[in-house]
Amino acid sequence: MSRSEGRPVVRSPEQLRLHPALKELSWTGVIDEFNDAARLKDQSVPELILITTNGTILAGFGRWQSAVFDGRHEIHCIEYPLGEDEALQFIIRHHQPQRGWNAFIGICLALELELSFQQRARDNMRAGGKYKGLANLPEAQHIDVRQEIANIAGVGAGGRNVGNVKTILEVAHPRLLEALRDGKLTINRAVQWCKLPKAQQVEQFIRYIEERATNKVIRRFIARPKEEKIRPDVATVLDVLQHQEARQPGIGCGTGRSA
Repeated sequence: MSRSEGRPVVRSPEQLRLHPALKELSWTGVIDEFNDAARLKDQSVPELILITTNGTILAGFGRWQSAVFDGRHEIHCIEYPLGEDEALQFIIRHHQPQRGWNAFIGICLALELELSFQQRARDNMRAGGKYKGLANLPEAQHIDVRQEIANIAGVGAGGRNVGNVKTILEVAHPRLLEALRDGKLTINRAVQWCKLPKAQQVEQFIRYIEERATNKVIRRFIARPKEEKIRPDVATVLDVLQHQEARQPGIGCGTGRSA
């Protein structure tokens, strides 16, 4: 999409909106972009707000939110004649390299395009005389659709993570979904936990977060300069050992008793 395809317009901030797929995902990245826009408010070349004809924001979420916050009545935008699916593809590809757009977010958004990709696959098969009223796409075409979703999301070949994310969205506890959106959990780890009941998924997640926090404290203590190690933070070390003892009784500081 080139700059020449858009036209400058002036819009009220209230006329603009997030793409429905971002709202459905409960995407909170607009907060980060707002903070960035506030820090760069006085830059000589501000970030452009790109929108579609119906007011869907393509880029410049932070500047839009800043205008709403400041109570401005008008903002300058570049408007492009894109439909909802085209707009979503642009949003995903434009924001992939930026902070907050991890693989899980990219795949979730790209999955919103699955039905249109499936329809296009059916149309292509009909045009080639290979699709004669079958109710479902053949497996090969499903694989092609998954690959196209993976390409849009920028997650590489194979489409395996696309299938994993679909499983996660169907059976994962909401707390896991939140952690995936925030980048605190990987797709591979989450899909393994999805084999468990939701209550156990949360237990595994809590244990994982506690272990990460514990290991972080231990690494920080080990990395201290030698002179600081002479007077260790006894309270911190005891707290770490108590966490270990609670998870694995008998491992930790020990009791001095022999078996």
